[in-house]
Amino acid sequence: METKRLDRGGRIDRSRPLTFTFNGKGYSGYEGDTLASALLANDVRLTARSFKYHRPRGIVGAGVEEPSTLVELMNADASGNQPATTVTLSEGLVAKSVNCWPSPGFDIGAVNQLAARFIPAGFYYKTFKWPNWHLYEPAIRKAAGLSAAPSEPPAAGQFEARYGHCDLLIAGSGPSGLMAALTSARAGLRVIIADEGCEAGGALLSRKLTIGGAPAMDWVAEVVAELVAMPNVTHLQNATVWGYREHNYLMVTERSPDNPSLLERTWRVRACHVITATGAIERGLVFGNNDRPGVMLASAVQTYVNRYGVVPGKRPVIFTNNNSAYAVAADLVAAGITIVAIIDSRDSVPEEARALVPGVEVMAGKVVTEARGGRRLRGVVVAGKTGGSARRLSCDLLTITGGWNPTVHLWSQSRSSLRYDETLSTFLPDTPAQAVSAVGAADGALALQQALRSGAEAVARLTDTELPEIPHAPDLPYAIEPIWRVETARGKSFLDLQNDVTVDDVHLALREGYSNVEHVKRYTTGGMGIDQGKTGNINIIGTVALAQGVTIDAVGTTTFRAPYTPVSFGAIGGLREETVALPYRHTPITDWNLAQGAFMYESGARWRRPGYFPKGGEGLQEATNRECRAVRFGVGVYDGSPLGTFELKGRDVGRFLDYLYSNVMSSLKPGNGRYGLMLSDDGLIIDDGVCFRLDDHRWIVSTSTGHADAINGHMEEMLQTRFPEWNVFITAVTSQWNNATICGPKAREVMEALGTDIDLSPDAFPFMSLRDGTVAGLPVRLVRVSFTGELSYEVNVAPRHMRDLWAKVMEAGQPFGILPVGSEASHVLRVEKGFLSLGHEVDGTVDAYDLGMGWSMSKKKPDYLGKRAVHIRRETGGVRRELVGVISKSDRQIPEGAPLTPGGRKEKTEGFVTACVWSVVHDRWVGLALLEGGHSRHGETAHVRLKGGEVIPVRVTVPCHYDHDGEKLRS
Repeated sequence: METKRLDRGGRIDRSRPLTFTFNGKGYSGYEGDTLASALLANDVRLTARSFKYHRPRGIVGAGVEEPSTLVELMNADASGNQPATTVTLSEGLVAKSVNCWPSPGFDIGAVNQLAARFIPAGFYYKTFKWPNWHLYEPAIRKAAGLSAAPSEPPAAGQFEARYGHCDLLIAGSGPSGLMAALTSARAGLRVIIADEGCEAGGALLSRKLTIGGAPAMDWVAEVVAELVAMPNVTHLQNATVWGYREHNYLMVTERSPDNPSLLERTWRVRACHVITATGAIERGLVFGNNDRPGVMLASAVQTYVNRYGVVPGKRPVIFTNNNSAYAVAADLVAAGITIVAIIDSRDSVPEEARALVPGVEVMAGKVVTEARGGRRLRGVVVAGKTGGSARRLSCDLLTITGGWNPTVHLWSQSRSSLRYDETLSTFLPDTPAQAVSAVGAADGALALQQALRSGAEAVARLTDTELPEIPHAPDLPYAIEPIWRVETARGKSFLDLQNDVTVDDVHLALREGYSNVEHVKRYTTGGMGIDQGKTGNINIIGTVALAQGVTIDAVGTTTFRAPYTPVSFGAIGGLREETVALPYRHTPITDWNLAQGAFMYESGARWRRPGYFPKGGEGLQEATNRECRAVRFGVGVYDGSPLGTFELKGRDVGRFLDYLYSNVMSSLKPGNGRYGLMLSDDGLIIDDGVCFRLDDHRWIVSTSTGHADAINGHMEEMLQTRFPEWNVFITAVTSQWNNATICGPKAREVMEALGTDIDLSPDAFPFMSLRDGTVAGLPVRLVRVSFTGELSYEVNVAPRHMRDLWAKVMEAGQPFGILPVGSEASHVLRVEKGFLSLGHEVDGTVDAYDLGMGWSMSKKKPDYLGKRAVHIRRETGGVRRELVGVISKSDRQIPEGAPLTPGGRKEKTEGFVTACVWSVVHDRWVGLALLEGGHSRHGETAHVRLKGGEVIPVRVTVPCHYDHDGEKLRS
């Protein structure tokens, strides 16, 4: 039953009650509540435990700045690490606190408080070094302080990705953002306005202000209605702009969008200009035990009272160093709440501030030195700034405000600079690095009239138009005297509540020699993780400045990184339909594939290609088996057009390729090719492919589909930075050539049926060679290369001939039972043959020797990219994971990535399965794996451990399960 709800007021719907469960107990709230406001209405003060010390914590903020109460949502809403302040209350919601077991009220982890002096900042760097980090790793990960990832995907709905283009993107729909949107939309600009709240208004939702003589929210409603009616405006509410990239490319994630089948939608927006109207975040004050449940930001208390009709406390004390606390106090008095006292660290309080709360005791020149209480606040201790006699005040709520920090996260992500402002005691946007402007509180315009004007002025400058009329909006002037920490504090004084970083931790970092603020951040973890320094960063900077005896601007700021708030992986990788900015790439036979019922996959570099061709109700496995049998025992054809293809020309191409590949390419004769590996600087494989020589100074390099763009960039970087004097020109010709690859024992017969002027005999046209000529009357470049382990002909033609070629291939192959082959069958055939796949066998940890490909590492060349790194890594010794084949002794498929453990026991893994497929040749499950010491373990039995403890024995073999000597592909 609610005990802290006002009888009237707020923006909740009291006619629509909702029930929810928190930590196993049922509660009620209303439509329009957040989980946090509903918990406070039910007088739930203890909501969490802290990250490291497991101290009792309660709700501190009212929005994304909430540092303490993170929850895990259960059932259909399953997700982790959600601030309770941003979780919209819904019927049947089930949530639980993170980082406490079995509950916040009785948390076993609270034993850490007894050992607090032994686990200061940085203790983990010094403690867990002997005998091995991995000994402690499981326990440390379990105690990491955050919830686990959901075990199942969301039960209802899906994720979507979209692309947007606009003249102006406005981040924030507070007063300055709405004013900017209205002014720019009336000027005819294409505008996208995105705001993280569930409704527009920003700080106006929490305050009792007027605009143009009427309630401010009336003005908001009028502006929103006008914007919605304008075709040149896209208004995204409940949408966070969380990432700012180069060339005004921004990421926006929209939660609960207009489509009921969608959970989240992520927009990738390219904007001509950006306005950050992101507002400001209130910072806390640093004193003893400032983390007790019941210590809350003043703006949060104001929000709960005015927006949700919730009274977080009946006997509040207010602790401040600036004017904004007095507007909060006035709203509390208006709600019928009796304020015990206002503690103001300033020696002199402006009269306009005092006038808002006549009759309330104001204790100027005083500070709170300590908060008292355990699971809820009981009182505070008040004293002078330099000490002296102390006074204890009994209270159940301490409302604190240490000033306002413009939300400069997006501004900083754009690489724009900041400057410290002495008047406002905070960092403000300075010089833009891109086409971006900051307005409103995000630019230090903290009074309402200033905010409205700044939004309009930014657009007027941008459009070179006259400034529109600005409505009158009275507000209390902002004035502040900074206090970075209370010098006479007793008890732990927290700078970063989310990461349990105290003043003592920062002092320790400085004593250890970490004087740079970025080093302090990493040593203490202050401002890291989900929080990104929203409430504590400037207090950390101020504490460093005080300890070093320098000014704040001399210390500087840390780097704000994306995402501004956590973003789900589902939203980042959402489905793309009818894309515009990054359209899917198709080959000329995509329509033919669809007409044949192909199930289409998204492949690397945005290609759409067939995965398999089901017939007559077949599933994936049945269709794949049929296609594999066609290739192994008859003939199949697949579209190899998406493979990356580059033509290199110049007198130095030979030695350039010798440097890029681990084996020798310069010795190739025209018309011949060779398989090779490309390595990175650190000796790891970045791609495998084939290279053919066309004539003395022209070569063709073929790469994997997904890495084509990366390899193009890699080659260009090598040329421009290491060998700028070499005569080499690179041309991407992937789209210049399409190909139909005919493969299988009957491939030569199909080629002869097509008709060609090229001698197809094995002696005249051997494996790994290239010929130009005609096939089926079309000009072609014919290549003998195999990615299936069978006799194969890659018939390359200009895109304009591809449809004609494909139709003729299918017609000529009909008597031989030819079938189209999808990527699923191609994967099976590669695994049977033991061919490598990037991201599977090539996992970023193994080298060519581990993969049994030492033959590709030239001993003749004096140097090539990555050679030294490979040898240095191997000289360190130790057991390495090496590529093997595995044959399952079970009748079920082994999941890719399943660990191999000694005897199947639950202990350190000795490898993992990289691939497992049904072999139509062996009529059983076969696969590949990376196994410790695998090359010497052929014939042994290894054990795969599955989730749930099931163990599947597998026989270790050579990696090649089919045609070990390669007779078929050379036939």
